[in-house]
Amino acid sequence: MNTKSNDPGSSALDEENARAELYGLLSMLWLSPPDPEVWKALQLAVTEAPVAGAFLEEPWQQLVARSRDRALDDVAREFEDLFGGVGKPDIDLFGSVYQAGFLNERPLADLRDELAELGLQPNPDAAVATEDHIAYLFEVMRFLIAGDDVAVCNLTRQQAFFNRHLQAWVDALCQAIEDHPKAAFYAAVAGLTRAAYMRELHGDLTGAIDLMRSAYDSTASKETEDRAWLLTQLSHLHM
Repeated sequence: MNTKSNDPGSSALDEENARAELYGLLSMLWLSPPDPEVWKALQLAVTEAPVAGAFLEEPWQQLVARSRDRALDDVAREFEDLFGGVGKPDIDLFGSVYQAGFLNERPLADLRDELAELGLQPNPDAAVATEDHIAYLFEVMRFLIAGDDVAVCNLTRQQAFFNRHLQAWVDALCQAIEDHPKAAFYAAVAGLTRAAYMRELHGDLTGAIDLMRSAYDSTASKETEDRAWLLTQLSHLHM
């Protein structure tokens, strides 16, 4: 039985729900290594998109494949190697570092002002040190997509928040992870994050193409599969 709706409104709602779910998953993965339940769900996840060649299909397949070929303990160690440790981590997950060069700089103050406008109060028990952590920002995006208050949770707010607090630095974070010799599972998380990021930019087609070209140019020539995927995505953007 075919239960797929032909209602354009239903299709748009399904797409928004999928965006919210993707931000929710990425937020969890950037916050900490997946728990056993999420890990099992990743390993068993369907990898074929409803439409072959969909924009997120290839990076999703790579993430699932990485979850199937390594142990959860290895991913926990990888997370600690990349983002933990004593002192400055190998890779920072805080936007202020990429935008201003240091933690707790003006971008964080601007973010806190906007969070207050949105009615989102700081949680003293939050798992992140400051709100410019990528996991926190992705959770705010999920809220702006899936929340019930249409005065706050609407496309205009989503685009403004993304442009102000994510657009300038997420690609640099993804590149740093993909270039790190110890990144394996989190290289795939970065790949899916970049694809989601590019999708948010799809309205700016020229910008999306330029960013994808930049990613292609910075990918080592020996990484033939990665370069082939980037060329495929470039062709999709040109169509």
